[in-house]
Amino acid sequence: MIKLNTTLIRPPIVAVLGHVDHGKTTLLDSIRKSQTALTEHGGITQHIGAYQITSPEGAKITFIDTPGHEIFAKMRSLGSEVADIALLVVSAVDGVMPQTIESINLIKKAGIPFIVVMNKIDLPNADPETIKQQLAKHEVLVEGFGGDIVLLPVSAKTGKGIAQLLEMILLVTELKGLRKNEPQELGVVIEARLDKHIGILATVICTAPKLMIGQNLYTYQSQAKIRAMISDLGKHVQSVVAGQPVEIMGWDKLPAIGSTVYSQDAKINSAIEHIEEKQIGLIPITAQKKLKVILKADVAGSLGAIIEKLAETVDLVLAETGAVSESDVLTAKSVGALIIGFNVKVSNGVKKLIQIEHVKVKTYTIIYTLLDEIREVTELLNSPTSREDVLGEAEILAEFQSGDIKIAGCKVKSGRIVRGDLIMLMRKQLELGRTKIKSLKFKKEDIPKAEAGTVCGILFDKQLDFKTGDLIISYKIHDLLA
Repeated sequence: MIKLNTTLIRPPIVAVLGHVDHGKTTLLDSIRKSQTALTEHGGITQHIGAYQITSPEGAKITFIDTPGHEIFAKMRSLGSEVADIALLVVSAVDGVMPQTIESINLIKKAGIPFIVVMNKIDLPNADPETIKQQLAKHEVLVEGFGGDIVLLPVSAKTGKGIAQLLEMILLVTELKGLRKNEPQELGVVIEARLDKHIGILATVICTAPKLMIGQNLYTYQSQAKIRAMISDLGKHVQSVVAGQPVEIMGWDKLPAIGSTVYSQDAKINSAIEHIEEKQIGLIPITAQKKLKVILKADVAGSLGAIIEKLAETVDLVLAETGAVSESDVLTAKSVGALIIGFNVKVSNGVKKLIQIEHVKVKTYTIIYTLLDEIREVTELLNSPTSREDVLGEAEILAEFQSGDIKIAGCKVKSGRIVRGDLIMLMRKQLELGRTKIKSLKFKKEDIPKAEAGTVCGILFDKQLDFKTGDLIISYKIHDLLA
């Protein structure tokens, strides 16, 4: 039986990594449900990005409950050492998959001890020996297979092996000897969100001896005076101790995920020297020809992880937490952007506005699906448009000025040109810009469509510097934008 010396050693902080669908969420739920302390409070755990359990021996363990290793990587990018131990969850049926490999690499970079958790061991087609061989190919040598890394077979569904897993986490903690931090370093931000009723809330895992109501907190880009603290059980508390996760109210702005929380400003200056601040909020549009995106996410952790992965492939017009709003739709309309939502809702009122303004909106619940689809679209945008993608071509024959508005007099050479089409403006094989067709006119009449051979006037959604002889190409791209 293992019971930590809590006067010297703080509770371990555990990150759970692995491939999607290998049972990470089910494993965490199984651990949570196995705790009598939780059922005494109605079995409801507040979703604040982390929670703490008490083992049968009375020792506490904190689990980071995040969307996955994208968040883990984001924390690492800001220099955070938030996790002491990692659990690498691998399905005993499916084995090593792409995100398993990525998780292995992240754990190795973090330099922290880890335990391989072989889940779904209860299934009839489980094949532990094959999984061990696959792990060995990626230099994960488990006990009995040429190495000393602990591998524990479990069934998150039935609860088999959960008690042994908790005991092993405590054993690794005892061997590592986690010490409580100096008072200046109070904790690490693992989540942040904006609540429209009560303001900014950030989940902090306390790593100092104590955090109390009224204390001043500082990160490299934000600060707070603690007005209230909410535990993972949804209870208001006056104080927390090392290892406990707590949601804190009182911030002046969203703290970055992975930021160290200090007790004084002086400690922050040294941190700024080696941390590149990535603002979460309004992001300027660059001059590069990229897919314009308005990104909305449920919490700052997800937002930060997605921003980091998308930064080089899209123009982020706006990136913030919260549901898709009418303002987002109107902004998307004005700049020709796609709205991407992660774990956010779209109200019926906003859906009606989306239909009226013909704005493209896609929502996701899995980060990897979002990233893969956006990557496919940007690759298409950066590759030469194939003939199958071209809907119509028109040559600009004349320029007309109507006040501040410039209208292109065109003749449709092939295909068709439709109001609302995405278009590229080309000059001698050089792309000058992209926008949408705002309106089409035949003489003075508005028309929805112009077929090959038709002469028409075209007004662009965004003004382009066109000249006579330029070519307008109407095109379609990936279904994501359909």
